Amino acid sequence: MHDALIFTSRFCIFAAVHSLLALPPIKKAIIRQSQSGQWIYRLTYNLISLAMFGWVMASYRNTPVLYVAPGVWSLVMYLVQGAALLMLILCVRQTGAADFLGLPGKDYATPTRSRLVTDGCYRIVRHPLYLFSMLFLLFNPVVTCRWLILSALSSVYFVVGALVEERRLLLEYGEEYETCRKTVAFIIPGMAVLRRPPASNSRQSAL
Repeated sequence: MHDALIFTSRFCIFAAVHSLLALPPIKKAIIRQSQSGQWIYRLTYNLISLAMFGWVMASYRNTPVLYVAPGVWSLVMYLVQGAALLMLILCVRQTGAADFLGLPGKDYATPTRSRLVTDGCYRIVRHPLYLFSMLFLLFNPVVTCRWLILSALSSVYFVVGALVEERRLLLEYGEEYETCRKTVAFIIPGMAVLRRPPASNSRQSAL
């Protein structure tokens, strides 16, 4: 139990830092201090997130195995994970791989209003990155106590993150995104479309 609490605490710290770095005031401050534009913020954000996630996963190494998918089901679950990873890559390409990864490019020199992406993966759900990330976690054929905690905490974090992102997208895209919310599911395909928060006035690439 002690190791599980340490792992949970580290994940909560990671989630807090990850969220704070994504706040517009902090993002603008980092970009303002940099001579290289927005890409340096994104690269810094990704590197810090990667380092902190490694710190989280370095704990609870002697975690007990709770479940192993039997026989052919193990292969099926690996195939689902592979498909989820492929879809994640396709979604990132749709919104701009260079922007998502934090690679330098001429587009960062003069910030412009990005196009609201509503085709491809984004015709299925409004937040496909979260959907396919959760599928990858849930279809792991070997479930340890650490993986179970990671999947549960991550799923909650993805839903909360998507709700926060909804507000940002409404502010940026207004009626265009409100129309998208009325016709495209939130995270799970086929489920009721969430219509909160109230329409104000926002899709850039997901953080």
